[in-house]
Amino acid sequence: MSVHTSNAYGRITVTEDSIAQVAADVALDCYGIVDLVSKTFSDNLSDLFRRKRLSRGVNVFTNGDRIFIDLYVIIKYGLSIEAVAQSLKKAVKYRVEHFSGMVVDTINVHVVGIKV
Repeated sequence: MSVHTSNAYGRITVTEDSIAQVAADVALDCYGIVDLVSKTFSDNLSDLFRRKRLSRGVNVFTNGDRIFIDLYVIIKYGLSIEAVAQSLKKAVKYRVEHFSGMVVDTINVHVVGIKV
C-alpha cells in the first residue's frame, strides 16, 4: 500500500517500503540503538533470504494520509530506555515527515532486547 497526496505540482505517491527504509536508516543512526530486529522468529528466517534487509524491524501502516510506524529495536546496555525511545521517536517522526510530506500519527518503539 502507499500514501498519496497532491499539491500544486501534481500527485505524489510514497510507498510503505520507502518509508520503512527511511525509518530504519534513521533508527540505526540514533544514539543507543544497536540493531533492528524482526518481530517474530519466522520473520527472522525470511529476512535471511530477502534482499531488502535494511527495513527489517520496521512495520509501516498507512490509513489515508496518516502514517503509523512500529520499530523493533535492541538498545545498548546502561542507557535509559525512555530517553533512547523518545529520541528515536522524535528523529524518525521528523525525518519521515520531511521525506514524505505526510503526517506521522504514531510511532511505537518495542524494545526486544538489550546488548552489552
